[in-house]
Amino acid sequence: MLEIKNLSFSVSDENTGKEIIKDISLTIPDGKLIVVTGPNGGGKSTLAKLIAGIEKPTAGQILFNGEDITDMSITDRARKGIAFAFQQPVKFKGVRVIDLIRLAAGKELNISEACVYLSLVGLCAREYINREVNASLSGGELKRIEIATVLARKSMLTLFDEPEAGIDLWSFGNLIEVFRKQREEIADRSILIISHQERILNIADEIVVLNSGEIERHGSRDEILPRLIGTPAAVQNCQGVTEGA
Repeated sequence: MLEIKNLSFSVSDENTGKEIIKDISLTIPDGKLIVVTGPNGGGKSTLAKLIAGIEKPTAGQILFNGEDITDMSITDRARKGIAFAFQQPVKFKGVRVIDLIRLAAGKELNISEACVYLSLVGLCAREYINREVNASLSGGELKRIEIATVLARKSMLTLFDEPEAGIDLWSFGNLIEVFRKQREEIADRSILIISHQERILNIADEIVVLNSGEIERHGSRDEILPRLIGTPAAVQNCQGVTEGA
């Protein structure tokens, strides 16, 4: 279980402090799929980076399974069982796709085992398993490979920052099924997704609406989603997914 207590994050902006996250308190229980949505610039990605340890809060606490991880590095948090998929995936020159999946899984997977994760995100395993994770891959390909590595980790808490970004429509539908299946199998694990997409919101257990760095609404999907439908600032339909990647 993740507990966020009175969390704040500020950055310096021309000799003044700009508060991005404002005294947020939130609990992410085990076995739940939580989607954080809201207007652009509302602090969603910053919140995910604070949880992952990429950014450090200026106030407040983050507890994971009862342990204070507020000052832990991203590496230490990963060891505790927190995985993060970036909105813009990182390239790894000289590293093959299979090496990355094996590293994420923490064991020597054979090619068939590694290919399972690529298939889950809509990639033809034979074409990609020995490819180098570099600029020769498109943004959409890199995104799907990163999601495959995150799935291979089977972490206690997995954070996805706008996983639909750069994904073609067919792969997006496949990705929804991956999340849906994970949601059915995560009895002791949690997933937090930053997303505007209605189809992702539709598979959430709980939805958090973040606006101007504050939690505007938080509740079950059935409670929150009907109030979001048709609100352009909060939910973008699947036309926001690119048709080619």
